This record gives sequence, C-alpha cells and structure tokens, in this order.
Amino acid sequence: MNDSIENQHSVEKIGGTSMSDYHAVRDNIIFKPANNNTLYQRIFVVSAYGGITDHLLEHKKSGKPGVFSLFASSENQGDWLEAMHLLRETLHTINQTLFSTGSELDRANQFINARLDSTQDCLADLQRLCRHGHFSLAEHLDTVREMLASIGEAHSAWNTTELLKRDGVNACFVDLTGWQTNQHTSLDERINQALQSLDLSTQLPIVTGYAHTQSGLMNSFNRGYSEMTFSRVAVLSGASKAIIHKEFHFSSADPKIVGEHNAIPIGRTNYDVADQLANLGMEAIHPKAAKGLRQNAIPLQIKNTFEPEHEGTTITHGYVSDTPCVEIITGSRGIYVLELFDQDMVGQIDLYDRDILAILHRFNVQIVAKDINANTITHYLLTNLKTLKRLRNALQEIYPDAEFDQRKSAIVSAIGSDMQVSGILAQAVSSLAASGINVQAMHQSMRQVDMQFVVDEKDYELAIQSLHRSLVEIHNHGKAICVV
Repeated sequence: MNDSIENQHSVEKIGGTSMSDYHAVRDNIIFKPANNNTLYQRIFVVSAYGGITDHLLEHKKSGKPGVFSLFASSENQGDWLEAMHLLRETLHTINQTLFSTGSELDRANQFINARLDSTQDCLADLQRLCRHGHFSLAEHLDTVREMLASIGEAHSAWNTTELLKRDGVNACFVDLTGWQTNQHTSLDERINQALQSLDLSTQLPIVTGYAHTQSGLMNSFNRGYSEMTFSRVAVLSGASKAIIHKEFHFSSADPKIVGEHNAIPIGRTNYDVADQLANLGMEAIHPKAAKGLRQNAIPLQIKNTFEPEHEGTTITHGYVSDTPCVEIITGSRGIYVLELFDQDMVGQIDLYDRDILAILHRFNVQIVAKDINANTITHYLLTNLKTLKRLRNALQEIYPDAEFDQRKSAIVSAIGSDMQVSGILAQAVSSLAASGINVQAMHQSMRQVDMQFVVDEKDYELAIQSLHRSLVEIHNHGKAICVV
C-alpha cells in the first residue's frame, strides 16, 4: 500500500442488514464519505448479507441449524444437502434483485456457484472419508465451519464490487478468504499481502469480512470474526478513523423497548463503556477488536446507514463525559444464577473461587457478575441450561456437601463513562421499586462506570423502561447525549 496515504484514510465496516440494501449502501455511505470529499481514501470491510451466515452455520439467536450444524450432527447426507440447495436458491434470489441484465446475473451466479459446488464436493468427500474408522469427523469440523463462513462474505464483497463498478466507482474485490490457497498465514500476514498493492487514492477496496488464518479466525472470535478483520485492517493500514455502519444508532437503549422517540444516540463515549456492553453480550464491537483500535489511538465511529447526516457515536480511549451521567440502559435476559453455599467456605473463599473459576473456564461459560460473602459464591452466567447442568455436576463432585441453587433471571445495567452522581444508586432503586420490580441483587463498582440490577426475567423490559425514564429521559438530552 502506498505509504503517502497513511493516516489519511478510513477503514469502514458495513453490517449485514445494511449490506442487504445496496442502494442505501451506495447512496448513504459510498457517495457520502464521512472523512473527506473524495470517493476514495477508504477501505470497506463487508459482512455477509443479513441472515446468510445463519443459513451457513446456525441461527445466531434461535440456534436453528444451518448447513454446518446439519453436517456436523447428521449422518444423513440428505439433510445438509437440502440446506445447501436452499442456500443456493437464497443466494441466487439475492443476485436476481441486484443485477438487472442477464450477463451480469450470469456472472454473479457463476461466481457463487463455483464456491458452493466446491464446498459441496468437499463436504461429501469428507463425509465419505470419515465413514472409515481411521478418520474422525470431529477433527475437521473447525475447518468446515471456517470454510462455510467464508462463503457469505465472499458473496457480498464480490457483488458489491461489481455493482459499484457498474455505477462508476473504481472498486476492487479484496478476497481474504484464502479460497483454494496453499498458503496458511497469520491474519496480519494475509491482510498485509492483500493491502500492499493497493492505491487508495484511485481504488476503493471491498474486503471480505472473513479472513482465512493459520489458527482459524472463528476459533478465537466465533461470529465476531468480521470485526476482528476490520480492526486489524485499520491498525495495519494506519487508518485515521474506523467506522461501523449499522442499521441503527448506538443509542441510550433499545428503541423497541423504550420507544424510538425516547432512545437517543449516545454521541460520544469510550472503549470502557463498549467493554461493559460486551460483558452483557450486547457488543458494539468485539472486545479484542476494540483493543487494537484503542491501543493505536484509532477512534471508532458508529453510524446509522439510514440516517447518513447524523454523526452517530464516536468511541475513543480517553473520553469522559463533561457532566457525569448515564449514557445507556441495557441488559441481558436468560442469565443463569448459580449459587454455591458451603459452611466450610469461611476463611477459604479463595480456594473455592479458584476451583469454580477453573470449571467455568473448562466449560467456556461467560461470567457477567459475581457475589461473594462468608460462605456463599454466586455467579451470574451467560450460558444454556445443558451447560449449566454439566458444570453444576462437576462442582458437586468437588464439593459433595455444598448446597447448590440455580434459577433464571435477567440483568439490567446502567452504563456511562462517568456516573459519579451523588444518590444515583438510590434513584435507580427507587424507580424500579415504583414500577413494582423486586431487585434480587445489585452491583456497583468503585470505578463508577456501571450499575447492575438482577431482576426477574419477566420484569426485564419494564426495568429497562423504568431506568431509562429516571436516568436518561429526565435530562432531555436532545439530538444526542453528547453532541459530537
């Protein structure tokens, strides 16, 4: 990449829902550059079209199996082959909505068919091979998952490149998927190889959000892989700014819960707030992706694709709100509470805590919060019931005389870059009580960046609404909590 353009360009990621609306991407993002008046000096990292990765792997929320899950769990070839057939039809339908002429549509279908055909042949060969006792399918499933995931981003990036060329933009397709390559490199090496020949003053790179790496990108980041690619492209290219284009604003609460007229963009915040959100499973950006941006002092701007004139929200390392306030009310349903009580724990909390944490790590369970007193340790976990039963059984083997209690709850959190407001905790608890909500537990750290309230799952939305009214709406912030 030409060194003369370093620190003049932006790296921008486009989310899947936005990608599904090409005209909005073209008119609101490509033709309305956020950094300068030129069409170029930008690198775009794109996600798969909305819902496609769910078809390829499994549904992110419901867990409904896609091609990968069916291939991994079924000995019946017909199951995953049918899913592949439906996937092909879906991708062809997307192509048909984007390409008007027969020749353009034929080229688009030929591109994706080549990937699908090769993948299908590979899966069929692997399934046949693993029917023999000497080969284990489980040993290859991580690679299969990576291969399938790559198809979604390759499809959207190739299509977008061709459509922009048609519309007069000198776009170029940058394929990081390592399709049919013999080179197994690190993520940084693959990105550097792809960027070295680019001239950002005259080219607009459209980069696949999936990148093939020696260790496997999904092994470390699962469905957050495109954010990691985006972050490393920004860091390695020396970007002046990183931008994420989503279908909604980074707002003070979920508009579906508090109402669109009440939720307002945050405007400015810091990476600490982003980390608190990630801990609740509500990622603005994957924490490891944010780490690279933060360490290299690259500001991250989150913009609404469908409201391009709004500056959105900018996340930086050192920002602290001028006036202490709550910036966002959010939370997580389906939190499992696991309580371990043992009379012998007194004076040995560190030993119990060490054993519990080791088992939680073994089962790859995310801890949202934790309570400790003299003889009880309570963890609030983002997991599923099956995993919870397994880790509880493991703990009972170590502590057969301990008493265990488990239940399902929700956590609602107030978060801000500086919440050192006298009486804010009492104000929050009073608002919940006024709404008839029983607080089962609460947490507030000395750093004053978040407060967490454990409530009954049925009270989740009411708690969000209540806290938003009393801690955010009462201030009539206007266009944003902090205007950029």
